[in-house]
Amino acid sequence: MNRRDTLALTLAGLGLPIRARSATPAMPTAVQIIQTQIDNGTLHAAVLHVQRGDQVTQHVFGKAKADSMFLLGSISKPLTAAAVMVLVDRGELKLSDHAVKYFPEFNEGARKDITIEQLLTHTSGLPDQLENNSELRAGHAPLSEFVRGAMRTPLLFAPGTKYHYQSMGILLAAEIAERVTKTPLPEFLRQHVFGPLGMSRCVLGLGSFKKSDMVPMQTEHAAPESGAGDPNAREWDWNSDYWRNLAAPWGGAHSSAADVATFLRSFLHPAGKVMREETARLMIHDHTPTLEAHRGIGFMVGPASLGQGCSAAAFGHSGSTGTLAWADPATDMSFVLLTSLPKNVSGGLILYPVSDLVAGA
Repeated sequence: MNRRDTLALTLAGLGLPIRARSATPAMPTAVQIIQTQIDNGTLHAAVLHVQRGDQVTQHVFGKAKADSMFLLGSISKPLTAAAVMVLVDRGELKLSDHAVKYFPEFNEGARKDITIEQLLTHTSGLPDQLENNSELRAGHAPLSEFVRGAMRTPLLFAPGTKYHYQSMGILLAAEIAERVTKTPLPEFLRQHVFGPLGMSRCVLGLGSFKKSDMVPMQTEHAAPESGAGDPNAREWDWNSDYWRNLAAPWGGAHSSAADVATFLRSFLHPAGKVMREETARLMIHDHTPTLEAHRGIGFMVGPASLGQGCSAAAFGHSGSTGTLAWADPATDMSFVLLTSLPKNVSGGLILYPVSDLVAGA
């Protein structure tokens, strides 16, 4: 079933005409899709933030507040990539640099051929998660243990030859940034990305916030790598003190919807606060045009993964925690939908139907 079929079924389930995408104003219909899932108890909290030009529309649902901070999941990846690109912008590293330059121990076989660009575009050959991911999390392993595992894990293919979504590549890119700056990534992001952009409610890990400041996840629907709702995973799942504090560069950021929009729009209208315009443009350029997925530096690119109706220039990311955010230079629009319901449920039910409606308006 494709996304258009899913949208049709969703609208039909709401008692709306199947052709509501063209016959009904997009925002009221989008709001109704979300509110229906709040009303029936499927969804506990959400914030929808849409901006076109200077016009901002925000809707708050359920137990959320306008400035509520959600666990972003993989929307953390472009945040991490931005930290790396600050260093590229300063000339402190190059995307073409081989990772082994910063990790002398990362020199076995094809590992020595992996570049920073490949780590950030999911083309390095590294896996998404380590084979012992659950054991590491259950043991409350620090990020350094994940780094050691990523250094040793077998590659799935020769670097640069294929696309394979890989959180471990983002982890190693983050480790390079920390080794170059000698600064923990959460602090570097606070000083050089979030601070300059005025993103006061965005943080990798918890920082100065408390877990109680964050919207709880509906972990009974969690992704497999995050416990899959197993009660035995409560000490390391998305709601655990361990995970909320880990500051995983591939999935551990928290933010309000407005701050995610601010981040996205800094690429629509680069002002040099974080990096030069040409560096910002490089992040949202398609670096994998011949592969099965289109990727920028840390970003997804194009409508396939973001919203039917987006242009080929659209960029953004989704998160398995139940989040989706994108911006489109063709329309000067940004879209952020943060929910408490994991993507394996909210994706087809809420995230993509709402995104498709808004993008196609």
